[in-house]
Amino acid sequence: MSESRRELRPAFKLWLEIDGRPVIGEGGAEILEAIERVRSISGAARSLGMSYRYVWDYISEAAGIVQRPLVTTWRGGGGGGGGARLTEAGKSLVEGYRAAERRVERALRDL
Repeated sequence: MSESRRELRPAFKLWLEIDGRPVIGEGGAEILEAIERVRSISGAARSLGMSYRYVWDYISEAAGIVQRPLVTTWRGGGGGGGGARLTEAGKSLVEGYRAAERRVERALRDL
């Protein structure tokens, strides 16, 4: 009987903190990226298979930690049409997380 060869490789979970409080990890980055992509909090939640409440709570908590709004929203007319997009702080947070992620991935490849 031949045993299948399994590969041992390094893996990591990354998150960014402020004063010991987690602000963004992979899930938070996916939430913010989805909001920017679909321009809607409810649409982002649907696309990720998450509840609106969960996404809203994440945005609210993270914004409280960084003490800046991460998302700006607007209301539409009677037929809807509202939306959302990331603020500069929200974009910067995602960019910082993805940059840190790339650096760690490069370091692991070099092992």
